[in-house]
Amino acid sequence: MGSLQLQDFAAGWVGGAASVVVGHPLDMVKTRLQAGQGYGSTLNCVLTVYRNESMTGFFKGMSFPLASIAVYSSVVFGIFSNTQRLLSQLRNSDPAHGPTLTDVTLASMVAGAVSVGIGSPVDLVKIRLQMQTQPYIKANIKLNPTVPGFPMYRGPIHCFRTVLQKEGIAGVYRGAGAMLLRDVPGYCLYFIPYTFFCGWITPDGCLSPNPFSVWLAGGVAGAISWTTATPMDVVKSRLQADGVYLNKYKGTLDCILQSYQNEGFKVFFRGITVNAVRGFPVSSAMFLGYELSLKAMKRDQTETNP
Repeated sequence: MGSLQLQDFAAGWVGGAASVVVGHPLDMVKTRLQAGQGYGSTLNCVLTVYRNESMTGFFKGMSFPLASIAVYSSVVFGIFSNTQRLLSQLRNSDPAHGPTLTDVTLASMVAGAVSVGIGSPVDLVKIRLQMQTQPYIKANIKLNPTVPGFPMYRGPIHCFRTVLQKEGIAGVYRGAGAMLLRDVPGYCLYFIPYTFFCGWITPDGCLSPNPFSVWLAGGVAGAISWTTATPMDVVKSRLQADGVYLNKYKGTLDCILQSYQNEGFKVFFRGITVNAVRGFPVSSAMFLGYELSLKAMKRDQTETNP
Protein backbone atom coordinates (compact mmCIF):
# COMPACT_ATOMS: atom_id res chain seq x y z
CA MET A 1 0.00 0.00 0.00
CA GLY A 2 2.84 2.43 0.88
CA SER A 3 4.54 2.15 -2.52
CA LEU A 4 1.23 2.70 -4.31
CA GLN A 5 0.79 5.98 -2.44
CA LEU A 6 4.29 7.12 -3.40
CA GLN A 7 3.63 6.24 -7.04
CA ASP A 8 0.98 9.00 -7.16
CA PHE A 9 3.61 11.56 -6.13
CA ALA A 10 6.12 10.26 -8.73
CA ALA A 11 3.48 10.24 -11.49
CA GLY A 12 2.43 13.78 -10.51
CA TRP A 13 6.05 14.88 -10.96
CA VAL A 14 6.11 13.52 -14.55
CA GLY A 15 2.76 15.16 -15.32
CA GLY A 16 3.96 18.49 -13.93
CA ALA A 17 7.14 18.49 -16.04
CA ALA A 18 5.14 17.68 -19.20
CA SER A 19 2.66 20.49 -18.52
CA VAL A 20 5.39 23.14 -18.04
CA VAL A 21 7.04 22.43 -21.40
CA VAL A 22 3.66 22.60 -23.17
CA GLY A 23 2.22 25.58 -21.29
CA HIS A 24 5.04 28.01 -20.43
CA PRO A 25 4.93 30.14 -23.63
CA LEU A 26 1.19 30.84 -23.16
CA ASP A 27 1.72 31.37 -19.43
CA MET A 28 4.25 34.08 -20.31
CA VAL A 29 1.68 35.79 -22.57
CA LYS A 30 -1.01 35.50 -19.85
CA THR A 31 1.22 37.16 -17.22
CA ARG A 32 2.15 40.03 -19.56
CA LEU A 33 -1.54 40.61 -20.43
CA GLN A 34 -2.67 40.57 -16.80
CA ALA A 35 0.09 42.56 -15.16
CA GLY A 36 1.82 44.36 -18.04
CA GLN A 37 1.03 47.56 -19.88
CA GLY A 38 -0.10 48.45 -23.39
CA TYR A 39 -0.48 45.03 -25.04
CA GLY A 40 -4.19 45.20 -25.91
CA SER A 41 -5.10 41.86 -27.44
CA THR A 42 -3.62 38.38 -26.97
CA LEU A 43 -2.34 38.32 -30.56
CA ASN A 44 -0.71 41.74 -30.19
CA CYS A 45 1.01 40.54 -27.00
CA VAL A 46 2.37 37.43 -28.76
CA LEU A 47 3.68 39.51 -31.69
CA THR A 48 5.22 42.17 -29.41
CA VAL A 49 7.06 39.59 -27.27
CA TYR A 50 8.31 37.80 -30.40
CA ARG A 51 9.40 41.06 -32.09
CA ASN A 52 11.23 42.41 -29.01
CA GLU A 53 12.56 39.23 -27.39
CA SER A 54 12.39 36.52 -30.14
CA MET A 55 11.33 32.93 -29.36
CA THR A 56 13.44 32.86 -26.17
CA GLY A 57 11.12 35.53 -24.72
CA PHE A 58 8.32 32.95 -24.48
CA PHE A 59 10.51 30.63 -22.39
CA LYS A 60 11.77 33.34 -20.02
CA GLY A 61 11.80 32.10 -16.43
CA MET A 62 11.05 28.47 -17.40
CA SER A 63 13.94 26.72 -15.60
CA PHE A 64 12.51 27.49 -12.18
CA PRO A 65 8.92 26.34 -12.96
CA LEU A 66 10.28 23.21 -14.66
CA ALA A 67 12.11 22.23 -11.49
CA SER A 68 9.49 23.47 -9.04
CA ILE A 69 6.15 22.82 -10.78
CA ALA A 70 7.14 19.18 -11.20
CA VAL A 71 7.48 19.01 -7.38
CA TYR A 72 4.30 21.11 -6.96
CA SER A 73 2.28 18.78 -9.23
CA SER A 74 3.76 15.80 -7.42
CA VAL A 75 2.37 17.17 -4.13
CA VAL A 76 -1.03 18.09 -5.65
CA PHE A 77 -1.61 14.73 -7.34
CA GLY A 78 -0.11 12.75 -4.46
CA ILE A 79 -2.27 14.50 -1.85
CA PHE A 80 -5.41 14.41 -4.02
CA SER A 81 -5.09 10.68 -4.86
CA ASN A 82 -4.20 9.60 -1.33
CA THR A 83 -6.89 11.77 0.32
CA GLN A 84 -9.49 10.47 -2.13
CA ARG A 85 -8.37 6.88 -1.51
CA LEU A 86 -8.46 7.38 2.26
CA LEU A 87 -11.97 8.90 2.15
CA SER A 88 -13.22 6.05 -0.10
CA GLN A 89 -11.76 3.47 2.32
CA LEU A 90 -13.33 5.18 5.33
CA ARG A 91 -16.69 5.18 3.56
CA ASN A 92 -16.36 1.66 2.10
CA SER A 93 -14.27 -1.24 3.33
CA ASP A 94 -13.60 -2.20 -0.32
CA PRO A 95 -10.65 -0.07 -1.59
CA ALA A 96 -11.60 -0.79 -5.21
CA HIS A 97 -14.94 1.00 -4.71
CA GLY A 98 -15.13 4.12 -6.87
CA PRO A 99 -14.95 7.60 -5.30
CA THR A 100 -18.12 9.60 -4.65
CA LEU A 101 -18.61 13.27 -5.55
CA THR A 102 -18.01 14.17 -1.87
CA ASP A 103 -14.70 12.25 -1.83
CA VAL A 104 -13.45 13.99 -4.99
CA THR A 105 -14.59 17.44 -3.75
CA LEU A 106 -12.94 17.12 -0.32
CA ALA A 107 -9.73 15.68 -1.80
CA SER A 108 -9.64 18.57 -4.35
CA MET A 109 -10.05 21.17 -1.59
CA VAL A 110 -7.28 19.62 0.54
CA ALA A 111 -4.94 19.46 -2.49
CA GLY A 112 -5.76 23.09 -3.39
CA ALA A 113 -5.11 24.39 0.13
CA VAL A 114 -1.83 22.49 0.60
CA SER A 115 -0.58 23.42 -2.88
CA VAL A 116 -0.56 27.16 -2.03
CA GLY A 117 2.25 26.56 0.49
CA ILE A 118 4.56 25.46 -2.33
CA GLY A 119 2.91 27.17 -5.31
CA SER A 120 2.81 30.74 -4.00
CA PRO A 121 6.61 31.32 -3.78
CA VAL A 122 7.10 29.48 -7.11
CA ASP A 123 4.54 31.69 -8.88
CA LEU A 124 5.96 34.83 -7.30
CA VAL A 125 9.48 34.13 -8.62
CA LYS A 126 8.16 33.14 -12.06
CA ILE A 127 6.04 36.32 -12.36
CA ARG A 128 8.81 38.62 -11.10
CA LEU A 129 11.19 37.15 -13.71
CA GLN A 130 8.57 37.46 -16.45
CA MET A 131 7.71 41.07 -15.53
CA GLN A 132 11.12 42.61 -14.91
CA THR A 133 11.53 43.78 -18.53
CA GLN A 134 8.32 45.80 -18.23
CA PRO A 135 8.51 49.58 -17.76
CA TYR A 136 6.41 50.86 -14.85
CA ILE A 137 3.87 53.42 -16.10
CA LYS A 138 1.88 55.65 -13.78
CA ALA A 139 0.50 59.16 -14.43
CA ASN A 140 2.47 59.19 -17.73
CA ILE A 141 5.75 59.02 -15.79
CA LYS A 142 8.00 56.14 -16.76
CA LEU A 143 9.78 54.73 -13.74
CA ASN A 144 12.35 52.22 -14.90
CA PRO A 145 15.09 51.94 -12.29
CA THR A 146 16.84 49.06 -14.04
CA VAL A 147 19.32 49.80 -16.81
CA PRO A 148 18.25 48.08 -20.06
CA GLY A 149 20.12 44.82 -20.38
CA PHE A 150 20.69 44.71 -16.60
CA PRO A 151 17.46 43.33 -15.10
CA MET A 152 16.71 43.52 -11.39
CA TYR A 153 16.94 39.74 -10.88
CA ARG A 154 19.77 37.65 -12.32
CA GLY A 155 17.81 34.40 -12.06
CA PRO A 156 15.31 32.44 -9.92
CA ILE A 157 17.61 31.89 -6.90
CA HIS A 158 18.73 35.53 -6.91
CA CYS A 159 15.11 36.66 -7.26
CA PHE A 160 13.97 34.48 -4.33
CA ARG A 161 16.86 35.65 -2.15
CA THR A 162 16.26 39.33 -3.03
CA VAL A 163 12.53 39.13 -2.23
CA LEU A 164 13.27 37.31 1.04
CA GLN A 165 15.86 39.93 2.09
CA LYS A 166 13.81 42.99 1.09
CA GLU A 167 10.27 41.84 1.87
CA GLY A 168 10.67 38.90 4.26
CA ILE A 169 8.46 35.78 4.40
CA ALA A 170 5.37 37.96 3.83
CA GLY A 171 6.93 39.10 0.54
CA VAL A 172 7.61 35.52 -0.57
CA TYR A 173 3.96 34.67 0.13
CA ARG A 174 2.60 37.86 -1.44
CA GLY A 175 -0.62 36.95 -3.27
CA ALA A 176 -1.09 33.70 -1.29
CA GLY A 177 -4.58 34.78 -0.15
CA ALA A 178 -5.66 35.37 -3.76
CA MET A 179 -4.05 32.05 -4.74
CA LEU A 180 -6.01 30.24 -2.02
CA LEU A 181 -9.25 31.80 -3.32
CA ARG A 182 -8.24 30.72 -6.82
CA ASP A 183 -6.99 27.19 -6.13
CA VAL A 184 -9.44 25.69 -3.61
CA PRO A 185 -12.47 26.12 -5.93
CA GLY A 186 -10.14 25.83 -8.96
CA TYR A 187 -9.00 22.30 -8.09
CA CYS A 188 -12.61 21.25 -7.44
CA LEU A 189 -13.42 22.38 -10.99
CA TYR A 190 -10.29 20.54 -12.17
CA PHE A 191 -10.52 17.10 -10.59
CA ILE A 192 -14.34 16.73 -10.50
CA PRO A 193 -14.90 17.22 -14.28
CA TYR A 194 -11.83 15.07 -15.03
CA THR A 195 -12.91 12.18 -12.77
CA PHE A 196 -16.49 12.02 -14.03
CA PHE A 197 -15.87 12.91 -17.68
CA CYS A 198 -13.09 10.31 -17.83
CA GLY A 199 -15.39 7.72 -16.27
CA TRP A 200 -18.16 8.65 -18.69
CA ILE A 201 -16.08 8.25 -21.90
CA THR A 202 -14.19 5.13 -20.74
CA PRO A 203 -15.95 1.98 -22.07
CA ASP A 204 -17.46 -0.37 -19.48
CA GLY A 205 -15.14 -3.21 -18.48
CA CYS A 206 -11.95 -1.15 -18.90
CA LEU A 207 -9.92 -0.99 -15.70
CA SER A 208 -8.22 2.27 -16.69
CA PRO A 209 -9.02 4.99 -19.23
CA ASN A 210 -7.27 4.92 -22.62
CA PRO A 211 -4.83 7.74 -23.54
CA PHE A 212 -7.43 9.51 -25.74
CA SER A 213 -9.97 9.57 -22.87
CA VAL A 214 -7.30 10.97 -20.52
CA TRP A 215 -6.24 13.61 -23.09
CA LEU A 216 -9.83 14.74 -23.76
CA ALA A 217 -11.05 14.65 -20.14
CA GLY A 218 -7.88 16.35 -18.88
CA GLY A 219 -8.10 19.07 -21.52
CA VAL A 220 -11.79 19.82 -20.86
CA ALA A 221 -11.19 19.89 -17.09
CA GLY A 222 -8.26 22.29 -17.55
CA ALA A 223 -10.21 24.64 -19.81
CA ILE A 224 -13.14 24.75 -17.33
CA SER A 225 -10.90 25.21 -14.28
CA TRP A 226 -8.67 27.92 -15.75
CA THR A 227 -11.53 29.89 -17.31
CA THR A 228 -13.41 30.10 -13.99
CA ALA A 229 -10.20 30.82 -12.05
CA THR A 230 -9.27 33.85 -14.23
CA PRO A 231 -10.63 36.67 -11.98
CA MET A 232 -8.59 35.55 -8.92
CA ASP A 233 -5.67 34.70 -11.19
CA VAL A 234 -5.60 38.35 -12.37
CA VAL A 235 -5.56 39.56 -8.74
CA LYS A 236 -2.79 37.08 -7.81
CA SER A 237 -0.65 38.05 -10.83
CA ARG A 238 -0.99 41.76 -10.02
CA LEU A 239 -0.13 41.30 -6.36
CA GLN A 240 2.91 39.18 -7.15
CA ALA A 241 4.19 41.43 -9.97
CA ASP A 242 3.63 44.51 -7.78
CA GLY A 243 6.95 44.38 -5.95
CA VAL A 244 9.16 44.63 -9.07
CA TYR A 245 9.07 48.44 -8.85
CA LEU A 246 6.66 49.86 -6.27
CA ASN A 247 4.25 48.30 -3.80
CA LYS A 248 0.99 49.63 -5.20
CA TYR A 249 -1.41 47.23 -3.43
CA LYS A 250 -1.85 46.70 0.32
CA GLY A 251 -3.47 43.29 -0.05
CA THR A 252 -5.99 41.13 -1.95
CA LEU A 253 -9.06 43.30 -1.29
CA ASP A 254 -7.15 46.52 -2.04
CA CYS A 255 -5.93 45.02 -5.33
CA ILE A 256 -9.51 44.03 -6.29
CA LEU A 257 -10.86 47.51 -5.46
CA GLN A 258 -8.04 49.45 -7.17
CA SER A 259 -8.20 47.27 -10.29
CA TYR A 260 -11.98 47.71 -10.49
CA GLN A 261 -11.88 51.49 -9.89
CA ASN A 262 -9.14 52.08 -12.48
CA GLU A 263 -10.06 49.60 -15.21
CA GLY A 264 -13.63 48.43 -14.58
CA PHE A 265 -15.11 44.96 -14.21
CA LYS A 266 -13.60 43.69 -17.48
CA VAL A 267 -10.09 43.76 -15.97
CA PHE A 268 -10.88 40.56 -14.02
CA PHE A 269 -11.32 38.69 -17.29
CA ARG A 270 -8.04 39.84 -18.80
CA GLY A 271 -6.16 36.83 -20.14
CA ILE A 272 -9.30 34.62 -20.08
CA THR A 273 -8.75 33.61 -23.74
CA VAL A 274 -5.15 32.59 -23.03
CA ASN A 275 -6.23 30.74 -19.88
CA ALA A 276 -8.95 28.81 -21.73
CA VAL A 277 -6.70 28.00 -24.71
CA ARG A 278 -3.71 27.18 -22.50
CA GLY A 279 -5.82 25.20 -20.02
CA PHE A 280 -6.60 22.44 -22.54
CA PRO A 281 -3.08 21.39 -23.71
CA VAL A 282 -1.45 22.00 -20.31
CA SER A 283 -3.97 19.87 -18.43
CA SER A 284 -4.12 17.15 -21.07
CA ALA A 285 -0.29 16.93 -20.92
CA MET A 286 -0.46 16.92 -17.10
CA PHE A 287 -3.04 14.12 -16.87
CA LEU A 288 -1.44 12.09 -19.69
CA GLY A 289 1.96 12.30 -18.00
CA TYR A 290 0.36 11.33 -14.68
CA GLU A 291 -1.83 8.44 -15.88
CA LEU A 292 0.68 6.90 -18.31
CA SER A 293 3.59 7.00 -15.84
CA LEU A 294 1.32 5.65 -13.07
CA LYS A 295 0.23 2.79 -15.35
CA ALA A 296 3.90 2.05 -16.26
CA MET A 297 4.92 2.01 -12.57
CA LYS A 298 2.03 -0.30 -11.66
CA ARG A 299 2.92 -2.62 -14.56
CA ASP A 300 6.56 -2.75 -13.37
CA GLN A 301 5.32 -3.48 -9.86
CA THR A 302 3.17 -6.41 -10.97
CA GLU A 303 6.02 -7.77 -13.12
CA THR A 304 8.48 -7.66 -10.22
CA ASN A 305 5.87 -8.87 -7.69
CA PRO A 306 3.77 -11.42 -9.63
